[in-house]
Amino acid sequence: MSMFRFAQPAYPEEDVRPMREELEAVGAKSLRTVEDVDAVLANHKGTTLLVVNSVCGCAAGGARPGVSAALQNKLIPDSITTVFAGVDRDATARARQYITNYPASSPSVALFKDGEVVFMLERQGIEGKGPDQIAEELANAFNEHCQKSGPSIPADQFANLRFVQVCGSQLAAKAKRLAGMS
Repeated sequence: MSMFRFAQPAYPEEDVRPMREELEAVGAKSLRTVEDVDAVLANHKGTTLLVVNSVCGCAAGGARPGVSAALQNKLIPDSITTVFAGVDRDATARARQYITNYPASSPSVALFKDGEVVFMLERQGIEGKGPDQIAEELANAFNEHCQKSGPSIPADQFANLRFVQVCGSQLAAKAKRLAGMS
């Protein structure tokens, strides 16, 4: 019988904070509640980037650094947001309700224009790709759909960013140790 209770976040906030802060450092607003998600995505005009963040290795190795690099583009979304799968469960579930015609996946990146998904990068499109490849795909989508001038942060700030290289399996092992299960 499992000692884990999944009504609570799967990962402690102190473990995911650095992963959350990576996207916040490039201008993303963390949407932590259903109300936060609805305030941004319901009836929104313009472009909104929604990153479904994750603790998995492809989020650490590709998605977060790729999104961050893409936001150095000359054109960027009007609004940059993120939800954290496995942590902010209700917010993530609500965000996924706005992403129609795509199965839930994390990490993933959706670009909305006037409330409709116009570009989607699902986990299967992230796995096995490096940050540069992901950034290029996103920048192409930004160039097609966005009008706001970028970058989201100055180049010197971007150059000083450091990305967390930890995945969920390491956090799960830590949780087991803390629960006295190992």
